[in-house]
Amino acid sequence: MNVRFIKQVYHQLPVIIRLLLSIATIMLFFGTIIHLVEPNQFPSVFDGIWWAIVTGATVGYGDYVPLTIPGKLVAITLILSGGGLVAYYITTLSAATVQREKDLVEGKLHFRGSNHYIFIGWNERIRRLIDITLENSPHTQIVLIDRTLKSVDYKQYPVHFIKGDPTEDEILKQANISLAQRVLISADVSARNERQADNDTILTTVAVRGNNKQVWIIAEILTQVQIENALRAGATTIIRSNDFMSGLFYHELSHTINATPFEDILQLMRTQQFHHIKVTEDIHNKTFEEIASSYIKRQHILLGVVRDTEYHFNCPPTFLLQEGDILLSLVAWKN
Repeated sequence: MNVRFIKQVYHQLPVIIRLLLSIATIMLFFGTIIHLVEPNQFPSVFDGIWWAIVTGATVGYGDYVPLTIPGKLVAITLILSGGGLVAYYITTLSAATVQREKDLVEGKLHFRGSNHYIFIGWNERIRRLIDITLENSPHTQIVLIDRTLKSVDYKQYPVHFIKGDPTEDEILKQANISLAQRVLISADVSARNERQADNDTILTTVAVRGNNKQVWIIAEILTQVQIENALRAGATTIIRSNDFMSGLFYHELSHTINATPFEDILQLMRTQQFHHIKVTEDIHNKTFEEIASSYIKRQHILLGVVRDTEYHFNCPPTFLLQEGDILLSLVAWKN
């Protein structure tokens, strides 16, 4: 029963490990035999194993040489059996390395890390997001899930690619969803229409939330009517890309000729991070000017105040803060 169990475990091991165990067993066997056949030439079993390894893997160093006919027969048997096995092991190891690289490029390997970002969907926005994320936080691990891409070159895009449908539990588990820090679901640009794209996003959100109750989910929604459904599905934050672009279009249409709204906002978002600071009892009843002066020393630029979900930007210097207000500030990204 024990022998059968050992054989079962052995055959379940990866082929590389099995080959390595086989080689180790053969070298131990021949090292022991040569020590017993020629104890004067090979004073210890270790000396015999050393001779077996260098003889089986190379042409030998010549520091230990069998002199008797039985010893030479042992050497011949070792070369014919162990040498071929070592060569086969090296060939198999090389093939496995090439195959693993191929599987990584084609999105077939599981991700084993933790505290990583998962980006779902592939488009120009995600491509630029990868660049910006790694530029500001080069140590961030990123997993990309997409069902349309055939492969992703790691040297060009340093992400762990997983090919598959993000609504399937198996694909999400392959991305190690249970240990992810944040998930961003991009709208599917290949969908028939915007409503279909939102339906896909919501379904993906449900799948992600079902596999990780705590992860922060950022979902891109294109139609206003689907925002509530995305929140019900478990999205933490909704990106309303159409609303943002409409506002940006209006800025470009109406701005003065000496302003560049698009470039200004783009550079702002690439280099600065929005930060919310809750007004506590020790600073309420102070003016916006007083607080702005103190926070600028910490490299926080105060933009305004959020009070009862209403945004007040560019507040007058005498604007009094109330307990419960939220200060909206900008702070530089930290790597």
